[in-house]
Amino acid sequence: MPRPRPEPQRFARTRADHRDETAEDYAEAIADLLDAGRPARVGDLARLMGVSHVTVSRIVARLRDLGLVLAEPYRPIELTPAGRRLAERSRARHETVLTFLLAIGVPRKQAEIDAEGIEHHVSDATVRAMERVARAGANQ
Repeated sequence: MPRPRPEPQRFARTRADHRDETAEDYAEAIADLLDAGRPARVGDLARLMGVSHVTVSRIVARLRDLGLVLAEPYRPIELTPAGRRLAERSRARHETVLTFLLAIGVPRKQAEIDAEGIEHHVSDATVRAMERVARAGANQ
């Protein structure tokens, strides 16, 4: 039996998720550094993300253009209020997905790897459902 053809908006959603994924990851990484009392510098982000300084500089410039960070040469990177909200939303989604994966028996190491990708590609409705299941599992 042939597989039903997917609806075009499914692919549009995936493309949008991929586009936003980098901004979410970098906002979260910057927030993690700042919350740990460390300055967020290009070199720190390059090491953390496993990419080159040039890659980080390009991404930070894009985040600045989107109004998510304040970045000046030779100064630490700061999050704008919008950048902080994005980081907090991303962090919360990550924690929900991770908790859900652990609740259904995924080993921690694998759950941490999988949560990093899944958090960007599930709808808010799915995240809420994951949260309900994880909460129910914790209450048993």
